Amino acid sequence: MDVTRIIAAAGGRYSREMGIDLDECRSDHVFRWFLASVLFGARISETIVKRTMEAFKAAGVLTPEEMERTGWDGLVSILDRGGYARYDFKTATKLLELSRTLRERYGGDLNRLHGEASDAGDLEERLKALAKGIGRVTVNIFLREMRGIWPKARPLPSDLVVLAAGNLGLCPRGIGDGEQASDLLQNRWKESGGKAADFPDFESALLRIGKNHCRKKGCGACPVRTVCRSAPG
Repeated sequence: MDVTRIIAAAGGRYSREMGIDLDECRSDHVFRWFLASVLFGARISETIVKRTMEAFKAAGVLTPEEMERTGWDGLVSILDRGGYARYDFKTATKLLELSRTLRERYGGDLNRLHGEASDAGDLEERLKALAKGIGRVTVNIFLREMRGIWPKARPLPSDLVVLAAGNLGLCPRGIGDGEQASDLLQNRWKESGGKAADFPDFESALLRIGKNHCRKKGCGACPVRTVCRSAPG
């Protein structure tokens, strides 16, 4: 299978789709992607996350300093305008805490946090420690698209990525070893001629398929149905 076709069919990085350019590793864009990852970390639709990010952009609140300056009430208002009302109170609290912690410990710069991390595991723990409620899912979302940009960003593939990969024959179904699954997927990507820097597009495409189709058994609308081992018929 030409795995590059999966990206064309399902879509690649969410950050790029949202106009966030991580390639230059600019601190402001890295923070914007972290903000988006926090929003994606809740049980809420992609549409609402994107609309909420647009609300933050329209309000000019896209940096830790602007978060603190806006305050809790202002953040709740922005979240509500984006349609994030179900999680507005606790998310506003989380955003204020992470912005304050990031400023106090790392001068407001996530790149500095990465630089001070001793390894991949320490990086993940430092990100979680920025605020109560930042957990494994949020960190995985964030680091998946920082892979190849931050040397210490080496997250294991999520369950949804592994589910889609198994259905597409890219790794054994039900594989329980995250490290092995990661190695297999990266090798398949390299064998197809994919550039290492573009692997996050492949991983994001698998996530989209796993979340929008495999998990829901929505094979009929899946863009790669014809090459899926689980698709009926």
